[in-house]
Amino acid sequence: MAKNWNGTRVLIIGAARQGLALARYLARHAAVVTLNDHKPEAQMQAAMQSLADLPIKWKLGGHPLDLLEDADLVCLSGGIPLELPLVVEARRRGLPLTNDSQVFMELVPCRVIGITGSAGKTTTTTLVGRIAQAGVPSNTHAWVGGNIGVPLISYIDEIQPDDVVIMELSSFQLELMVCSPQIGAILNITPNHLDRHGTMEAYTAAKKRILDFQGEGDAAVLGREDPGAWSLADEVHGRLVSFGFDRPLSGQPGTFIHEDELTLWDGVRDLPLMPAEAVELRGEHNLLNVLAACAIAYAAGFPVEAMLPAVQGFTGIPHRLQFVRSWGGADWYNDSIATAPERAMAAIHSFDEPLVLLAGGKDKKLPWDAFSTLVHKRVDHLIVFGEAADIILKAVGPAQPGTVTYTITRCKHLLPAVKSAASIVQSGDVVLLSPGGTSFDEFTDFEERGERFIQWVKDLP
Repeated sequence: MAKNWNGTRVLIIGAARQGLALARYLARHAAVVTLNDHKPEAQMQAAMQSLADLPIKWKLGGHPLDLLEDADLVCLSGGIPLELPLVVEARRRGLPLTNDSQVFMELVPCRVIGITGSAGKTTTTTLVGRIAQAGVPSNTHAWVGGNIGVPLISYIDEIQPDDVVIMELSSFQLELMVCSPQIGAILNITPNHLDRHGTMEAYTAAKKRILDFQGEGDAAVLGREDPGAWSLADEVHGRLVSFGFDRPLSGQPGTFIHEDELTLWDGVRDLPLMPAEAVELRGEHNLLNVLAACAIAYAAGFPVEAMLPAVQGFTGIPHRLQFVRSWGGADWYNDSIATAPERAMAAIHSFDEPLVLLAGGKDKKLPWDAFSTLVHKRVDHLIVFGEAADIILKAVGPAQPGTVTYTITRCKHLLPAVKSAASIVQSGDVVLLSPGGTSFDEFTDFEERGERFIQWVKDLP
């Protein structure tokens, strides 16, 4: 629905991708926009230039409280914690808080599919987008975005009532939202972002908001394999569709695997979708992602016939188990998007070859114990880098009897880690960047980290 922003004084905190997109939209609709970021002006020249055609006020180098004097509404970008003093003071004054995703949801004229989870949401969102694009009528458009790609608020004026939106949503975006998509999917809930949310209870509550405001006519899609997601089955307000390896409960629609065939039980009959070998993505976790995408597509009413063509030929998204090149007799993979130990574990499980693992980055106060146990079982050479290096080394400890004999190398940054891997790699190895930590100790985001890794690997002589 349309909204009159004329003269509304909006303070946007955080001038990264989401903040810039929201600032452009609001300024174009006659809001009075102030963009605030802790980075100094010297580091924000590119961002400022991208909005130079609009009357936007910039306040950089800190978060002074006097910014609230001229604000009717405060919008937070994804990386801004609710504990920031400026945000705390805004709440104390009773100023409404929102973000780009909430603004988008209030304005979008068509049906929305929202997808969240601790892992796999980018791959699943991309797959659902491919199914939608293959399955919607030719006169409609499937828009894919949110926490991936271009923020969807950038397209809001182009979206039509008969279109469909497939939206990836992070816990950071969800924790402020007071509306839910018509179809909401929670793939899994495992320890992640505890440096931001503090406890698993708070993190789970943020994820659950994708379902909290649904009605009886809406649909929820939950993963049966994950206790965190499946524990929310009783919280579903509308129709429940599920996905997992085994057949769903009697009478409940969902996807599963039957005799090496991805199958949909629609509540009445089994519908074969595709052979498991049609999934070209590595790893059991990616098989679950495809099962999830098919369950979401079914909940959205997309034709079953659109699923196989969308999955066939899909080899993954950039920075998620992305093959870079063969060098030194080894295959090199970029899994920079793995910013939690559990995601690095999923990557490790995807290979049978001898592994040279590059792990590190910035720690999110997550447990490394299970990761360390797997390293002892599966990793031949461990190279740690970044702020989390010592945390990982402490968790892994020395080599243990009866486990893989491996070497450990500590590097300050990622580039020396790449060079170290190149010096020890042997024919038949897999070199895997799957950090388990965020990129913010050295890079802007996981995408920059992945691009740098790719370039450095391609530059190997």
